[in-house]
Amino acid sequence: MDRLASLTLFMRVVERGSFTAAAHDCGVSRPAATAAIQALEQRLGTRLLHRSTRHVQPTEEGRLYYQRCQNIVTALEEADSMISGALSGTIRVDTVGHLARTILLPALPDFLSRHPGLNVHLGEGERLVDLLREGVDCVIRGGPLPDSDMIARPLGLLHEATVASPDYLQKHGTPRTPDDLEGHQMIGFVSSRTKEILPLEFSTREGLVERLIPARLLVSGAETSAEAARLGLGLAQAPRYRFEADLAAGTLIEVLAEYPPAPTPLTLLYPSNRQLAPRVRVFMTWAQELFSGFFRQQVHPFMNGSKR
Repeated sequence: MDRLASLTLFMRVVERGSFTAAAHDCGVSRPAATAAIQALEQRLGTRLLHRSTRHVQPTEEGRLYYQRCQNIVTALEEADSMISGALSGTIRVDTVGHLARTILLPALPDFLSRHPGLNVHLGEGERLVDLLREGVDCVIRGGPLPDSDMIARPLGLLHEATVASPDYLQKHGTPRTPDDLEGHQMIGFVSSRTKEILPLEFSTREGLVERLIPARLLVSGAETSAEAARLGLGLAQAPRYRFEADLAAGTLIEVLAEYPPAPTPLTLLYPSNRQLAPRVRVFMTWAQELFSGFFRQQVHPFMNGSKR
């Protein structure tokens, strides 16, 4: 294995905390990865990694070497792209599944055709992943973010909606204001961060109000919440784009539209302690432009002169 490949492999071992995961990322066998790192340590005359049965961590020398390797690999990628005019490699992105299918995937063919040397590994999730440990370059997340050392690039605000099925409204009636929710029930969405049920939110002239009404069903997934709403199990709130097809088909009906929930901020995050490779910078710039166009198309009938 040449020196550049060894450096890249070493970086992946540090980021993934695993020889097996790093070997998979780099397309080599586990024994080959182990041998390459051992050869690197012998050449440098120092131990770079603490190894245990469950995890691999860099030594102090390993941390310093990792930082220098980042600079070297990024500089080489920049030099290659400057001379050849082409980018190569895999971009690892993690985002919410529905967001990926609705906004990112339809636009990806054009992105990939413009950059034939790039591949995209698109992961789905709603938790705030450990980017270095899990080998992810950047994530797209909605909602307020916990304190972290990641750099955040705001993408925009997602308009939210309150919806219910026609059957549900026929049985329980249609609320006209947030004070009409007695006798109603909601689909209880359990926050992955706080492990608590999120109350329904409504914007009024007096400000944002919350209503925690009975919930016979608790869920922790956005897709499950939407399906439960279609089945008439209660009121649900989520970014409005999730419900566009249902609202158009009549399988869901928007209620309390004059009292929308607070919009959800959408953010692109990446590690502050990692130099951005050219391929990642290109993807992030493209993603920001893509979402900028998406947000320009968002229309909410109560944005002006409403009770918000």
